Amino acid sequence: MSTAAAPPPAELVDADVARALAEDLGSGDATAELLPDVPDVAYLLCKEPAVVCGRPWFDACHRVLDPDVRIHWRVAEGARVAAGSVLATLAGRSRALVSAERTALNFLQTLSGTATVTAAYVDAVRGARAPAPDPRILDTRKTLPGLRHAQKYAVRVGGGDNHRMGLYDAVMLKENHVRAAGSIGAAIAAARARHPALPLIVEVETLAQLREALTAGCDRVLIDDFDAATRREAVRIAAAAPFAGAIPLEVSGGVDLDGLRAIARDGVDCISIGALTKHVRAIDLSMKLGEPPH
Repeated sequence: MSTAAAPPPAELVDADVARALAEDLGSGDATAELLPDVPDVAYLLCKEPAVVCGRPWFDACHRVLDPDVRIHWRVAEGARVAAGSVLATLAGRSRALVSAERTALNFLQTLSGTATVTAAYVDAVRGARAPAPDPRILDTRKTLPGLRHAQKYAVRVGGGDNHRMGLYDAVMLKENHVRAAGSIGAAIAAARARHPALPLIVEVETLAQLREALTAGCDRVLIDDFDAATRREAVRIAAAAPFAGAIPLEVSGGVDLDGLRAIARDGVDCISIGALTKHVRAIDLSMKLGEPPH
């Protein structure tokens, strides 16, 4: 796992876990009370190919209910695993293992799903314009409520990069902002004056707006829903004098895995994909009491 994929602070993970366990346990696990509370073991099985992500949340779920639980991971965070892989073994109190199971799996299967699909998009653009660098695969703010930091971490584990975290850490000018300001140039000037230290991203809908944004200056231009011919012309304009490729181009809107490599070959710098975090398909995992199969 790269430095860029360092997990969120422990206090954020703990807050996620506390909220999730409270939601599931309520006043207590009525079914687990039927079990003898004795030492037991369990193993974690992955039933399909995946990129593993979410170990900090999985571990925290179990340690909240049993501080003495022992978790032995057989794979690293960010590892690509085959179907049928035993990811980890656990040893702890039987009731705590069962009570933590679903919440721990919910985190792990959701975040592994995000990391796995991100890795597929990153793989799809690899070498598309060699020897030039591959375009960066970016996420969006289309995340599950309350799990933004976790999902954006999973994108990084999958090899992608994060767009802005929220509405506070970058300025992104869209149609409504341009309309209110009167022009792209005026909107850029107002944004720079009010938030000079924040990154400035400008969404454009035409080549004329692209030229205006490049001339006024910003940190990135987002070309939204351009067809292939217009997208290639946008790349040509941004790369030519007087702009000379100084401002990166980002593609967004209607991007799917099938058409991704063609977009990458056109020469854009970034491709943002809401589906990484919005269309979540959880990885099929299970936790079973007992020793893992040999």
